[in-house]
Amino acid sequence: MLLNGAWESKVDIYNVFELRCKTTAYFGVGAIEKFKDICEFLNKKDMKKVLILTDEVVYNVTGIKEKVEKFLGEAGIEYIVYYGIKPNPNVKMIDEAKKMGLDFGAKAVIGIGGGSHIDTAKSVAVLLHEKYKNYTGSDLYELKFVPEEALPIIAINTTHGTGTEVDRFAVATIEEKGYKPALAYDSIYPIFAIDDPEITKSLPWSQTTYTAIDAINHVTEAATTLAASPYSILLAKETIRLVSKYLPQAQAKPGDLTARYFLLYASTIAGISFDNGLLHFTHALEHPLSGIRPDLPHGLGLAMLLPAVVKAIYPAQAEVLAEIYSPIVPGLKGVPGEAEEAAKGIEKWLFNIGVTQKLTDEGFKESDIDKLVELAFNTPSLDLLLSLAPVKATKEIVKQIYMDSLYPLNK
Repeated sequence: MLLNGAWESKVDIYNVFELRCKTTAYFGVGAIEKFKDICEFLNKKDMKKVLILTDEVVYNVTGIKEKVEKFLGEAGIEYIVYYGIKPNPNVKMIDEAKKMGLDFGAKAVIGIGGGSHIDTAKSVAVLLHEKYKNYTGSDLYELKFVPEEALPIIAINTTHGTGTEVDRFAVATIEEKGYKPALAYDSIYPIFAIDDPEITKSLPWSQTTYTAIDAINHVTEAATTLAASPYSILLAKETIRLVSKYLPQAQAKPGDLTARYFLLYASTIAGISFDNGLLHFTHALEHPLSGIRPDLPHGLGLAMLLPAVVKAIYPAQAEVLAEIYSPIVPGLKGVPGEAEEAAKGIEKWLFNIGVTQKLTDEGFKESDIDKLVELAFNTPSLDLLLSLAPVKATKEIVKQIYMDSLYPLNK
């Protein structure tokens, strides 16, 4: 058995890190009612015109529309709604929403939905600021300027995987180049977030499952980067424990509020974990997948890569990974030689919760690997993620991870 505290030997005590959580997040069943307080804040700050970014399904099916519009009306705040957000959002959506916001004279931006919606809201909030209104979404995501300011951002989160409602990250695709870069700026922290489990009850099985896997990937990386800290590892362990316990419950009973509550909490603390510990291989390698295949769910892409990533990094982070994955792969001793055992155990767990796809099942072939490797190294911002991996991110290692993800490890 793994000795308690064995992972502590992997912590660099000279690594000075920031404990980050700058968003005021209202969390719990009924948290949507706190939007009234947020509207009163906007009124007092004379932000009486807001741009809402969402899609028609999220806005109507979750029951958010009535609450949001009621409280905005009571506070005397005008609003306009951009409904064009889709999974894996692209810079064209950002530019469309920006134009709508500029024409309307928006003073704040509200993202309602999952990561796609909130990330787009963050991006648009930058481009609506007076300093940056002449830039485009492509300019932002090709890192042609560093945004130090943005309009105030409010996030109403409807999924339990992204963590973006409490962090400084955003993602968008530049489809013509196959790029899916990530941003990380202090200016795009939401000032307020709402995490209400009641809202997540309408998530279908696929989103319930894939978003929870996203959270697990966030913490797997955040606990093992070169920037990892005891804080990111602590949150990682709790995230995986909660997801392993409550995801099957939510899959079986979608309306179970207790399961939804703890999956949402796991997602939120996972967001804080990677806001502190950052990310490395899994996200850097998934972005090329959904960059060239925008219809691929982000969480599914991560799931297909996760076992191979753990196999690659386990020898360097055996103690940490054995500790945080004990609810899913019990009995690991935290020694380098059990890398394949750990990877196969994670894949078995994924299969048990219904995620059996590998890259070949989603249409990727061995002949695609070289292009994916090049995108991983050439997409703006992904070089930072790769530089934080616990083993040196050579093209050979990245290629091997993709190769190991084509087919099941458990044969």
